[in-house]
Amino acid sequence: MSSQCIQNTKDSKLDIKNILIKYKSLVGLLLLVGIVSILSPSFLSTKNIFNILRQTSVNAIIAAGMTFVILTGGIDLSVGSILAISGAICASLLVSGQNIVIAIVISILIGAVVGFLNGFVISKGKLQPFIATLATMTILRGLTLVFTDGKPITLGSGDLAINFGKIGGGEIFSIPTPAIIMIVVFLVCAYILNSTKMGRYTYALGSNEEATKLSGLNTDKIKIWVYTISGILSALAGVIITSRLYSAQPTAGTGYELDAIAAVVLGGTSLTGGKGKITGTIIGALIIGVLSNALNILDVSSYYQMMVKGVVILIAVLLDRRSN
Repeated sequence: MSSQCIQNTKDSKLDIKNILIKYKSLVGLLLLVGIVSILSPSFLSTKNIFNILRQTSVNAIIAAGMTFVILTGGIDLSVGSILAISGAICASLLVSGQNIVIAIVISILIGAVVGFLNGFVISKGKLQPFIATLATMTILRGLTLVFTDGKPITLGSGDLAINFGKIGGGEIFSIPTPAIIMIVVFLVCAYILNSTKMGRYTYALGSNEEATKLSGLNTDKIKIWVYTISGILSALAGVIITSRLYSAQPTAGTGYELDAIAAVVLGGTSLTGGKGKITGTIIGALIIGVLSNALNILDVSSYYQMMVKGVVILIAVLLDRRSN
């Protein structure tokens, strides 16, 4: 009887351990929220929670696209530059008096084209994703600076600017509009990954590219597909941040690729590909958002904030390696 009790205890501990490993991102987020709420009671106020969601939305949307790329074992360093050029073109069109919907559609199409070209060069040119997207990042950053002449494109204060500003700064039923867009994006991405053939192909490619080829799947098409999604969502993020700021900044999106990758890794997606969930990515993005907000509330220097983020990312990667 005693041996049976010992065995049950061991099984129980094992179950708890497995649950903690499986939901480590969510556990980490809840622990972080608990600690910060103790240190600062104002943290859990409705106003601050909505503020976190608004601030997190841009990174989360970019990270959603990055999830597709990383699931295939790739990387996309061009997302911040896609955000910048899409936002600049959107602002330019609006300043010239173009319709808001047309300006947004053109901006997102630009993101799709750049993403498609990334995927095409990587798949057909057989280049490493890191090199290909690094080149795209540099080219687009330079192109943005040339297009804007290194100066912000300000939307002004007319009706067109005010209406456009509601995308990044407005609310629907008291919920920030960017947060609602973020939720819709994640629901669509979750459906694609979990309920469509292309979602299954994405996981298959990341798990074993050679086996995926031998099974008759077009791996080049899958790569082009995931980088196109990444480009579209980066452009959407560019529209949101341009709307929020009422201007397009030539340096917008600098370093955003690192935050997006960090969110994906913190969410449990393996950098080697084939393993991860889109739900984990939104948790990862929230961890970064909560951490940044907490450090601001606690009046921690921005220099130390960068160090803390770096340590968190390092721990996440080490845990990813260990779990694999």
